[in-house]
Amino acid sequence: MLRRGKFTKSLIVTASVVLIALLAFKTFAQEKIRFPIGESSKTLSYGPLWVAAKMGFFEREGLDVPIITMRGSPLTIQALTADSIYVANATVDTLISAYERGADITMIGGLINGLGLSMIGGKPYKTYADLRGTTIGTQTLTSGTGFALRLVLKVHGMEYPRDYKLLNIGGAADRYQALTSGQISSAPVGVPLDLVAKEQGFNIIGYFADDQPNFQFNVYIVKRSWAEKNRALVVRFIKAMVSTMRWMVDNREAACGYLSKEMAISIEHCRYASDYNWKNRIWDRNADLNVEGVRTLIRISAEQSVLKEPLPQPSKYIDHSYLKQALAEIGRK
Repeated sequence: MLRRGKFTKSLIVTASVVLIALLAFKTFAQEKIRFPIGESSKTLSYGPLWVAAKMGFFEREGLDVPIITMRGSPLTIQALTADSIYVANATVDTLISAYERGADITMIGGLINGLGLSMIGGKPYKTYADLRGTTIGTQTLTSGTGFALRLVLKVHGMEYPRDYKLLNIGGAADRYQALTSGQISSAPVGVPLDLVAKEQGFNIIGYFADDQPNFQFNVYIVKRSWAEKNRALVVRFIKAMVSTMRWMVDNREAACGYLSKEMAISIEHCRYASDYNWKNRIWDRNADLNVEGVRTLIRISAEQSVLKEPLPQPSKYIDHSYLKQALAEIGRK
């Protein structure tokens, strides 16, 4: 009886130790790693970030991903180099400029692979020619939306500052408010705000992608040294974004059901913008970037005296190894 009692007691102790170990493992497994990222405009084009965060794609990879909205790409990249965020969603021209000044950064994938912007004019302004001599709203003067704006206006025969003025206002909502108040003649906005503007009597002057069809706008940027030390985390982030993009293209109605609420737009407008982004390759199914679009930005950076001849290849600024590893782990489709 004594031996049996000791044996039973031993079993209870062993079982307790195993249970404690299992609970500890479960708690550890449930812990998510904080992985802050930065972006510069909470609009539908950036929507995949919120889909990934709010619909469990980051969580599947064990990541807790706060999305921090900042005022423009330069500030986003500054936050990255200061280790305040782990991934910056910023424009390629800003990356090139920072890289050439010594920033230890590289792009690892694409979020917005084209110019999903339209030029909206106040009620008296119906064509690009009507904008000559007026004040146009922008988010930044020398990068991102402002950079693309100047290129498009140049296609239509207007040079800055000779033919128009630029007013640095901020994000899409602020630009739209300035337009409706008459503070500016026009402003670039992302789809589907063009439909909202049209419904309110404003004019869609044109679409940026028609004038600049091969333009890599926004990419995922990491600090090289940090990413090399934390490769597994970066790959998990990219895996989450690939899974998000694939789910969004295959489940467009469900995606718009969520995004219409998150972005405070109608589901009809979401469908329109989503279809526009997929049709014009602004969103990529595998979160990849457009290398030729990067080449366009290299050429433009040279025209702005940021680069000199001979021009570098896009590979100078791209590290595809993280995306390749992510695709290898989750499978190509």
